[in-house]
This record gives sequence, structure tokens and C-alpha cells, in this order.
Amino acid sequence: MLEKILSPETYSLLGNWAMSFCKNLIVAIVVYFIGRYIIKWLNKLITKMLKRSNVDPSLYSFLTSIVSVVSWLLLLIVIISILGIETSSFIALFASAGVAIGMALSGTLQNFAGGVMILLFKPYKVGDFIEAQGFMGTVKEIQIFNTIILTNDAQTIIIPNGVLSTGSMKNYSTEKYRRVDLDYRFAYGTDLDQVKSAIREIQSENPLICQGPVEDSPVVAEPWIGLTELGEAGVVVNTRTWCKGADYWTVYFYMNETVYQKLKERGFMFPHKVMDVNIVKQ
Repeated sequence: MLEKILSPETYSLLGNWAMSFCKNLIVAIVVYFIGRYIIKWLNKLITKMLKRSNVDPSLYSFLTSIVSVVSWLLLLIVIISILGIETSSFIALFASAGVAIGMALSGTLQNFAGGVMILLFKPYKVGDFIEAQGFMGTVKEIQIFNTIILTNDAQTIIIPNGVLSTGSMKNYSTEKYRRVDLDYRFAYGTDLDQVKSAIREIQSENPLICQGPVEDSPVVAEPWIGLTELGEAGVVVNTRTWCKGADYWTVYFYMNETVYQKLKERGFMFPHKVMDVNIVKQ
């Protein structure tokens, strides 16, 4: 038995296997160094491309790390294949692990994808005033998975990027100018011409209010006043006033306060709903 094991044929097979393994090992080492160089070059190339696109730094660092991990896994599979080891089991293992991780982190991956879309296409940016998911505030920070906004009453709201990238959202900072729409109710019989004249005078006295079209915005128009409703408790007059986005709330409160004070001084009545209750004794 020992003679068969130590026979010349066995030495020849072992020698051939050793020679073949050494050749494969040398090729694997060469492929390793070449692959490592390619991975580093690819990471630098992706980083430069993302920096030129003005992408958020947190995004391109995260993307380069993902590309690096995937590239190293592919290089590992190639090296194992060169050494003559069966790679189908490794590929199946990586695929199963990827499916399991994907199912466990489905919500997180959705938020990550939403963050990538937001940082790439920029529907809003830090400093914009937005309204989404029932909240309104200024964007304080855009992270990979969440967006942080600060409301006017100093509350910090964290909204997942997944719903922001797929749901409806209002961005009030996209345009330089905004329109302030307000309704005022007056009693029936009120002279509408006098009401319009009084409100128009109030609008013309405030320098923050645009008095007509402006060159840098095609939508801005002169202030508009019109009757929009014949309600149960009186007629409703609507005012549409244009101003810069930063002056929106200043103009909003100015119009309400000044219209109430000056029109009340001139004798105009602001009606309210009245309910008559009749008690019948049996």
C-alpha cells in the first residue's frame, strides 16, 4: 500500500498539481495587485465625478464605500476562481446574504435611495422653506436617510427621505416671490367700491408689496381685489398681494392688522355668524 502511495505516478501527479497551483497562485497575486489598483482608481474617479456635480460630501463618501465593498467582493471571487476553488457556493452565499439583508433593511434602503435622489436632483436644499407630511419649516440638514427641518416655533422635525422623494411636497423657496392670499368678510349692503379703494390704499402704502410686474419674475402682478363669495354671514372679498418670499409673513400680518384697524375706523362692519335659539315651553 505504501509503495503505491510513494510510486512515481503519485510523485508525478503531486508535482503537476504543485506546479499548476504555483502558477495559479502567481496569477492570483498579480490579479490581486492589479485589482487593488483598479479599485483605488475607480474610487478616485467616482469621487471626482461626484464632487464636480456638487453632490453632498456625505453622499459621495457613502457611495464610494459601497463601490469599494462590491469591488473587493468581486475581486475575491475572481481570485478564488483562479485558484481552482468552486465559486458557485460563494456566489449563492453572497446572494442569500444580500436578499436577507435587503428584506431586513427594506425601509432603510428606501430612505437611502430617497436621500440619493434628493441629493442628486435637489428638489430642495438646506435653507429652503418647505411643507411636507403635515409639517412646515426650514430645511436644517439633509442626511442620507432623513431630512431635518426646523419649524417656526423652533421644533425639530425628522422626516424619512423615502416619503419625501415619493410623496407630495411644497417648496416655498423655489421662486423669489410669493403671493399672499387673504379673505375678508363684510356685511351685506357694504359699498364694495369703497372697500376696494381702502384696501388698495393699504397695499400701496407698504414698500414690501409689489405694485406691478417685476423683471426677474414672470408671475408677479399688481395687487388684485375681488368679490369671491356671497356667504351666509356676508360677502367675502379676496385680496392677492405679491411680495418677496422672505417678506411673506411680514406682509401677511401687516395686511390683516391694517385692514382690520383702518376699515373699522371708517365704519365698515366685519360680520360673524349668528345663531338664534328659541326655547319653546311645552
